[in-house]
Amino acid sequence: MSMTLNELAQLRDSGFGQPCPRHGLNLLYWFAKDCVDIDIDGHMVPKFSLKRGTYGFHPFYNRIDNNNTPLPNQNLPKYEVGNLSAPGAKKLPLHVRKKYTSRCNDSNKDRIIVCLNDDGYFDGVYVAEHTDQMGFSRSHTYRVSQGLLEIIKGLEREEFLQQMKPTHHQRQSYHEVQPGVKPTHSERPSEDDSWCIIL
Repeated sequence: MSMTLNELAQLRDSGFGQPCPRHGLNLLYWFAKDCVDIDIDGHMVPKFSLKRGTYGFHPFYNRIDNNNTPLPNQNLPKYEVGNLSAPGAKKLPLHVRKKYTSRCNDSNKDRIIVCLNDDGYFDGVYVAEHTDQMGFSRSHTYRVSQGLLEIIKGLEREEFLQQMKPTHHQRQSYHEVQPGVKPTHSERPSEDDSWCIIL
């Protein structure tokens, strides 16, 4: 069962979308702002049909690879978004796509997967990361609560990203993973993303 993220701190501490060049945090902000409405009864409603492939949405089949199914295996239609090389992804905002290199690094690792119920409402929203070209990491797949999506919807993007800054401990962990790595000229921080550079 995937852990549910209910608060900004839980999202930050999950490591989803971190560090650069990963795009997951900007993807999640876009999704909360531009893909989800809350109706009068409190249901999460898609703002457009996911079946049309808009923004690169496409069916997600929740394949079982080595008994590592990333989501609960309920029989509901599932859709995935976030593949920056998918048809339609060029319509995603620039702030989601700007670090994408199309090379084999982590700039295209993050995804959002949604389940739709019979009434067409979002039954579940998940953030996930690829382990390789096909598979997802079960231990790095998290359900995002409606409450957290509503919190994100209420923030400006810069405010959201500021609150997602890794803690001092997390920044040390990044450094330990790649000791001695110094940012190249192209990786040097800009004002809006210096916090997510591997130090």
